[in-house]
Amino acid sequence: MNNQRPGMLMPALVGGAAAGVLSGIPFINCLCCLWAIGGGMLAAHLLSKDSPIVLTTGDGAIVGIFSGIVATIVDFFVSIPLAPIANEFIRNLMEKVAEYADEIPPDWETWLEGGAFESSLPMIMLGLMINVFIFSALGALGGIIGMSIFKKRFTPASAQGVIDVPKDEPKSEDPGHSQP
Repeated sequence: MNNQRPGMLMPALVGGAAAGVLSGIPFINCLCCLWAIGGGMLAAHLLSKDSPIVLTTGDGAIVGIFSGIVATIVDFFVSIPLAPIANEFIRNLMEKVAEYADEIPPDWETWLEGGAFESSLPMIMLGLMINVFIFSALGALGGIIGMSIFKKRFTPASAQGVIDVPKDEPKSEDPGHSQP
């Protein structure tokens, strides 16, 4: 009988990569919290699909946390080359807002032109640490949800050797039959 738990690395890598790529693409990354939960659910599904034993929601939470960490790393590397596109879009959006808004702070234009969207290394590291925490928590939530949806309800290996014996039914007294 195989009671060994399956490896969590591959499900966490697949779920985290999917969530990280979707979270790193501009305009789609507006749903980054949803992607992190979905990555945890995907990881839980992949984990329970290949498992020979019944897994718990705690297993789903653990694989979801690992999926969130992977998603943070993938999101970081996907968003680096796409950051200029996102920054230009935000800059254009802010300029349009400034054209049509009545009350704009006096230094608004200076703030936009002065590189307000440029990032420094400490700010990047702070954002990365915040993302690790948030994506891990949301991945754990997704793992719990995914495990409660996709987990196996019974273990086929534990059912081996069990014989289904019908219950004894009471014999009815039949007047046409004689009892010895």
